[in-house]
Amino acid sequence: MDKETLGEGNWLRLVKKGKWEWVERNNSSGVVGLYAFTDDDQVVLVEQPRAPLDSQTVLEIPAGLVGDIPGQRDEAKALAAHRELIEETGYEAGDQREIVETPSAPGMSDETINLYLARKLKKVGPGGGDETEDITVVLVPMAEFNDYLRRRTAEGIWIDPKVFAVPYFFGL
Repeated sequence: MDKETLGEGNWLRLVKKGKWEWVERNNSSGVVGLYAFTDDDQVVLVEQPRAPLDSQTVLEIPAGLVGDIPGQRDEAKALAAHRELIEETGYEAGDQREIVETPSAPGMSDETINLYLARKLKKVGPGGGDETEDITVVLVPMAEFNDYLRRRTAEGIWIDPKVFAVPYFFGL
C-alpha cells in the first residue's frame, strides 16, 4: 500500500497509509539534540516560546534540524549538532559524542533524533538562536537539577521530555 500526501507546507508533510496518518519533515534530513555540560557541572538548557503551545515557554535541550540550510541537505548529523549548540547557546563543545538515535514522537511522526553528549564547553558567542528564534540560555547546576525542574514546572513552564532524561543518562 502506497502512502498518500494529505497536505504539505514549507517544513512538514501530512501523510496517510491505510488508517495511519503521520507527519514527515520535508525540508531537512534529521534532528539532533545535545546534553551539554560545563566544566563546573552545569547543564546547558534553552527556553523558548513554542507556537504550537500558544507561544508558551518550553524548557528544552539545545536541538535543531539537520540539512535545513539551503545547499547543505547532506550535512552530517554530528556537524549539525556542533552548529546548533553554538547557534542556540553560544557554547562550542571540545568533546562531542553521539549517545543514541531514538524516535521523537513515534505515534505522530517518522522523525528520529540523534542525541549527543557535549563536554569541554567554551563560550564562543552569544547564543540565542538565529533571527527566527527567541532563545534564552539557562545554566542549571547539576546538584540542583531535579529541584530546578520541580520549581519551573510549578511556575507553569513546559518541560520537554528529553530534559527529564538528564538524570537517567547522567546519574543525577
